[in-house]
Amino acid sequence: MGKDTVLSVFALGGLNEIGKNMYAIEYGNDIVIIDCGNKFPDESLLGIDLIIPDISYLIENQTRVRALIVTHGHEDHIGGIPFFLKKLNVPVYATRFTLGLIEIKLKEHRILRESELIEVNSNSLVPIGEMNISFFKVNHSIPDCLGIVFDTPEGTIVHTGDFKFDLTPANDERADIHKMAEIGNKGVLLLLSESTNAERPGYTPSEQMVGKNLEQIFIKAKRKVIVSTFASNVSRIQQVVHAAKATNRKLALLGRSMVNVVKVAEERGYLDIPKSMLIDARDINELPPEMVSILCTGSQGETMAALNRLSTGNFRDVEILPEDTIILAAGPIPGNEKSITSIVDNLYKLGAHVIYGSGSSSGMHVSGHGYQEDLRLMLTLMKPKYLIPIHGEYRMLHHHRMLAETVGIEEGNTFIMKNGDVVDIENSIARHTRMIPSGDTYVDGVDIGDMEFVLRDRRKISEDGMLVIIIPMNKQEEKLLSEPEFISRGFVDQNFSELRKGMHRITIETINELQEANRNSRNVMKKQVKRSIAKYVKERTRKEPMIVPILMDI
Repeated sequence: MGKDTVLSVFALGGLNEIGKNMYAIEYGNDIVIIDCGNKFPDESLLGIDLIIPDISYLIENQTRVRALIVTHGHEDHIGGIPFFLKKLNVPVYATRFTLGLIEIKLKEHRILRESELIEVNSNSLVPIGEMNISFFKVNHSIPDCLGIVFDTPEGTIVHTGDFKFDLTPANDERADIHKMAEIGNKGVLLLLSESTNAERPGYTPSEQMVGKNLEQIFIKAKRKVIVSTFASNVSRIQQVVHAAKATNRKLALLGRSMVNVVKVAEERGYLDIPKSMLIDARDINELPPEMVSILCTGSQGETMAALNRLSTGNFRDVEILPEDTIILAAGPIPGNEKSITSIVDNLYKLGAHVIYGSGSSSGMHVSGHGYQEDLRLMLTLMKPKYLIPIHGEYRMLHHHRMLAETVGIEEGNTFIMKNGDVVDIENSIARHTRMIPSGDTYVDGVDIGDMEFVLRDRRKISEDGMLVIIIPMNKQEEKLLSEPEFISRGFVDQNFSELRKGMHRITIETINELQEANRNSRNVMKKQVKRSIAKYVKERTRKEPMIVPILMDI
């Protein structure tokens, strides 16, 4: 391959948004993907379960897609992998713990057996085409996180993964700061660095702070202690285990993802829980409440998660009683605040003592993402010529650019991009000149793809309801056999007698007119009835329900 080959970098998710992370490095005949995450829908996406990246560009170029490399095991980095592998079955490279979480997903989708999963660590070297890929350890809020180094003929590209600098991590897994400095000394052409906390001054607090505070709350608690956190935050789970052990409490796990992650973490040596400590949820009421602690999912206010069900009294075998202590040991993801507040209200109504809020307000959570000084330190270690801020909404990317200029990145050498924007590098000069297809793919149950028409209908039903018109027809003579029937759902009350009379008259008149004109096509009848009734209903009610005519042969 000649030196003329262009090195291209782009994102299919993760820019101008939180979640759905997916980045790509393309050189010659080789495309390597970094992460394949999901994000969760807002209230406007009625019934949608997940949002994953649009990978149409990768499918068009599937003969050149060589590998998927995963930085760590959070949902916004691995949640789209099963859907990706169903379209592009390429090798997946990840650390031991991350692979354990990916395997759970692939089992659920029944594609584990045909998937190729390759374990890597910070000492691994993966050659792909003319790229040599290596790794370095970073701290985050989940075990086994990596940054990635791409050595290419054009120069070195570094992807930080999600990171912070924690000099006293709870799991004693320290970041490879010396290795980062060595990479920087050799020369970094382009750095892709996360931007989540680019607006927050200072350094990210250490995870050790949470462990001390947890133990104090466990000591003071009079009855049950219930801790809700991200299932993936294994360090936080280990801290809860230590606090339970120090106060002679048993521990129950509530929530499918909590049970699954704890199982993987224990099996792979990332979590140490004394066997005598774990109890089944059904045994909680058999013990004095001061001897019970519970770890559960639902810290983000998820409707079906354990904490929400506990707060509404809908969790079988377990109930929250006055003087129980509830700890929300996770910061709210933007957009989840309202749901979390509702749960906290419910918990207070039950008489519980609730500790919530992030940072210094509760001492129960520290971020896994670097603050401004962490980001500056990464930039100082790597000393890149060019920077692409990733993993954040626009204002975060913008603040990251301003930070970069304070530590010597030349003005104009930071690319604030959108998903689909491509930075092409040739002769070590980077330019943003083109775009590729990108966007959102909706997952709705088992359906995947463009759900725009489905969502449009759902919005219409949610706003103005639905009106079903059942029209009995004589199959032989193609004539109206009896009176049409009207069924309203979410439109108007069933006792809509005046409106019903008008709709009845218009339906019969419309069918008679069509038959007199010898227009007996069923599709024509449905469309004309729908149009006539829609016009009448809007004039009378100022509403536009979904209208569904059904011609029933009898």
